[in-house]
Amino acid sequence: MAHDLGIEGVLMSDLTLTILLAGGSGSRLLPLTADRAKPAVPFGGKYRVIDFTLTNCLHSGLRRILVLTQYKSHSLHKHLRDGWSIFNPECGEYITVVPPQMRTGASWYAGTADAINQNLFLLERNEADKILILAADHIYRMDYAALVAAHTETGADLTVACMKVPIGEASAFGVMAIDGSSRIIEFQEKPEQPKSMPGDPGTALVSMGIYVFTKDLLIEQLRADSVREDSSHDFGKDLIPGMIHTHKVYAYEFGGARGRVTPDRYWRDVGSLDAYYEANMDLLKPVPPLNLYQDDWAIRTYHGQNPPARMVPGENGKDGLMTNSIMGAGTVIIGGIVRHSILASRVHIHEEAVVEDSILFDHVTVGKGARLRRCIVDKHVDIPPGEMIGFDTDRDRQRFTLSDRGIVVVPEDYRFE
Repeated sequence: MAHDLGIEGVLMSDLTLTILLAGGSGSRLLPLTADRAKPAVPFGGKYRVIDFTLTNCLHSGLRRILVLTQYKSHSLHKHLRDGWSIFNPECGEYITVVPPQMRTGASWYAGTADAINQNLFLLERNEADKILILAADHIYRMDYAALVAAHTETGADLTVACMKVPIGEASAFGVMAIDGSSRIIEFQEKPEQPKSMPGDPGTALVSMGIYVFTKDLLIEQLRADSVREDSSHDFGKDLIPGMIHTHKVYAYEFGGARGRVTPDRYWRDVGSLDAYYEANMDLLKPVPPLNLYQDDWAIRTYHGQNPPARMVPGENGKDGLMTNSIMGAGTVIIGGIVRHSILASRVHIHEEAVVEDSILFDHVTVGKGARLRRCIVDKHVDIPPGEMIGFDTDRDRQRFTLSDRGIVVVPEDYRFE
């Protein structure tokens, strides 16, 4: 067991190299991804989406990490520089950003497998014997050390982390079937009619997009896939279905008791505006389904040099009010009212303003008497006094982006007429 042997010791001696796939455009998150990659989108008033995956690596003892970036990556690179320059290269530790280098041709990363294939030279020169592949755009806590230990114990060629989801949601994932030893015997990528688990017609077992490969086998598979003209060069669509009948491919269920992190079984793909909004609102539940407060699993991020948050009376002498909300450093509520909302750093809410069920990014100002409801407001936006957002759908749609469920999204640096 990884936690019996000492998690960091297990991984460092096994020499596991971690690869984070962080190049997705996040088109369904527009306009939040208009100028930033999906993993760099702010979350929870304090973090970036990528912080959750990197924190899992940190607490799992994984200190050799390659981050493959591509789309509008400046904000992501800056965040990694400012918040994650924490490892010591002299001890063989690193978080290294790897943008497309056109080493195998003139194309950008064309798929999850192609992204790694274009960087095979980094694997070949690395002394690791296992490769852990992760997506950098999901919100969850997981002890990867326990996953890698299970991969070693079973003698697997490939281990796929999996979870149970309602059958109605399974078509968005790779759906698998396993035998009694957790060996994967069938794998379908995003099937229109997913198969349920035996004895449980309402549930399917799906891939989380987390893989542990034996390094030499991964290199062999990527080389073979790269010359297939009919391949989309994707792990879920191409490599895994082709391996389950020729290699030892095992499933590792997410949320079990194994590992150090307290299992809460919370995992969210925040790839759409509504999913992103709901995952943020989950943090405001009386008992949040995602535990951010486990002392030995703190979520790391970059903290700017901001003063403390505070509430002060407005010019009319009335005190501000905040209920069931998160307030970032440097935020000031000046006689305004905030209910069930998430405010990031340096937000200012002026007197008689009301913010409800909303997410406000850094440096947002809400003017006197303005009202916001069910909004996401990107950074550096000044809401004029008396402005109303989230109350008139037709007017909001003319000016802003509306999600499928009616969440109003105000883009970064928006200027009101």
